Amino acid sequence: MEFNSLVAIAVRSMTVYIVILAAFRLAGKRHVSQLSLVDFALILLVSNAVQNAMVGSDTSLIGGIVAALTLILLNIILTKLLFRETKLGRLITGEPRLLVHNGRFVMSNLTHESIRPEELEEQIREHGFSDLSEVKTAILEMDGSISVLPFNKEGPSGEHRLAFVRRRKGTRRGLQP
Repeated sequence: MEFNSLVAIAVRSMTVYIVILAAFRLAGKRHVSQLSLVDFALILLVSNAVQNAMVGSDTSLIGGIVAALTLILLNIILTKLLFRETKLGRLITGEPRLLVHNGRFVMSNLTHESIRPEELEEQIREHGFSDLSEVKTAILEMDGSISVLPFNKEGPSGEHRLAFVRRRKGTRRGLQP
């Protein structure tokens, strides 16, 4: 086996990884955590479709290992980079999105995330609430999960606020959280 063919496998594997990552980012967070049957079939078919794009005609053990190690190494590097570079992290992983505010759907955000109200109501019931009116806030988190926070016992008028304090320290790059 030639060194050049192993390098080609590594480059093709990195390219496929980046393209698939971008495609899933464009598809939205919903498709990451809430795998429906359709989403599951898509993932299986995509993985099968890109296999040949990564290794080409090389079906050797070494070719498969190079492709797998390249994907794992790229994942480790990207994870560390996303931790350090917050702007890049937000670009790739997104930000939390408010879906319910004070017991009402935020329809613009539901539409943006392609979540039907019925799907969100199902999630709210899975969190133990029988009705939307019990929910102060529902947030689509960066990982695609949905956090549901109830009104406190006194209802909307008895809500309290927690102060958010971010301590900053000086570093080479300036102020960092």
